[in-house]
Amino acid sequence: MLDNYNRKLNYLRISVTDRCNLRCTYCMPEEGVTLLSHTDILSFEEIKDVVNEAVLLGIDKIRITGGEPLVRKGIVALIEMLSSNKGIKDLSMTTNGILLSQYADVLKEKGLHRINISLDTLDAEKFRTITRGGDIEKVKEGILAAKNAGLNPIKINCVIKESKEEADAKAVKEFCIKNELEVRYIHQMNLKTGHFAIVEGGDGGNCENCNRLRLTANGKIKPCLFNNLEFDIREMGIKEALLAATSQKPKCGSFNAINHFNNIGG
Repeated sequence: MLDNYNRKLNYLRISVTDRCNLRCTYCMPEEGVTLLSHTDILSFEEIKDVVNEAVLLGIDKIRITGGEPLVRKGIVALIEMLSSNKGIKDLSMTTNGILLSQYADVLKEKGLHRINISLDTLDAEKFRTITRGGDIEKVKEGILAAKNAGLNPIKINCVIKESKEEADAKAVKEFCIKNELEVRYIHQMNLKTGHFAIVEGGDGGNCENCNRLRLTANGKIKPCLFNNLEFDIREMGIKEALLAATSQKPKCGSFNAINHFNNIGG
């Protein structure tokens, strides 16, 4: 699919849940957020239908996100359903890694190609503070499990405040080099103010070459993370929502006043 700025859209990021087992300071308030009703969240069959239609229109890259996708009951079954679509060349997932040691082998077995894991610091106490209670050892166990399962390349998403030269970011880089992982530095974003930057070591945040659409957990196709535009697949129909998002994809991100990272997938 080509948008009005001649960008080829071939990438769909799918938020399968707005739930998460962490409460990262830059993602949600300490008290949490108002969660979607379970009846509002897309079923796996609905997600599969969206992917099938998207592939027919030219999407060949799928990323499963959240919230935290591994807290969605039956997530392995969804991976198996999607991996059966031979038009998908790249099926990946972003996770905080807390539950990954339990799922890495079966995710690979059912067709997941690769994985991104969030890790902002190697200091256990700082990690606990940032995530409001997370155990960094579980993330390390998840990383090892992903390596052993062959979910390669394994990319580490490291959120930075100002620079990759920050002490925590440098420690994460050293950890990645030692463990043969790839690191991506993501500047801390703010949907409401429109603060974002190009991902260092990746291509996110580069509006000029943006190739992605997003599907929220409750069935909205969004053409841009930093924009209020969204098109409801249940109201419009899947193909119609995908085409509307493509035709109205903005040239550049601005701000998003209606979504939260937990329900849109970063």
